[in-house]
Amino acid sequence: MAPKKRVVKRRGAAQPSAAGLRLWAPWRYGYLRSVRSDHQACIFCFGRLSEAERRERLVLFENRDVLVMLNKYPYNNGHIMVAPRSHVASPELLARADRAALGDAVAASIKAMRASLHPAAFNVGANLGLAAGAGFAEHMHWHIVPRWAGDNNFMPVLASTRVLSQSLEDSYGQLRPIFKNLGAELS
Repeated sequence: MAPKKRVVKRRGAAQPSAAGLRLWAPWRYGYLRSVRSDHQACIFCFGRLSEAERRERLVLFENRDVLVMLNKYPYNNGHIMVAPRSHVASPELLARADRAALGDAVAASIKAMRASLHPAAFNVGANLGLAAGAGFAEHMHWHIVPRWAGDNNFMPVLASTRVLSQSLEDSYGQLRPIFKNLGAELS
């Protein structure tokens, strides 16, 4: 089926609603295919990484307890995920020490992003389970999304489209030096 043609009407005429318009995002296919084809793959479970692998995976920090990485498909610039190294689906399944380490990593990550990105606010939360929207439901993680006044404009409302003003590579380059020292904050 061919995509709908967008009709532009002159002044005073009714405009078509954004519903039904298509936004082509072919880059998403690679992500969807990788998730669907390898149900065993977990983006949070990995061993020792070289600096090149760390950059490719967008890992900002990792130690024996937790890891912090940029979200490859962010809601906003600087959107990170903080996960325990333990492969569990929900925080109550973690040992008390692991829950404490995870909470400390979330707090330290917010502190680091305040210093580096200077956001006005944050959204912090976890999607526990597929029905809650978790992309990797088997490995719980916290999302930390920095927010700035005016970062949410008309695009999501009218076109169901988010506009990100910084590339993942630039975000990584800005945040990696700050997160390299996160271990000192957590000890």
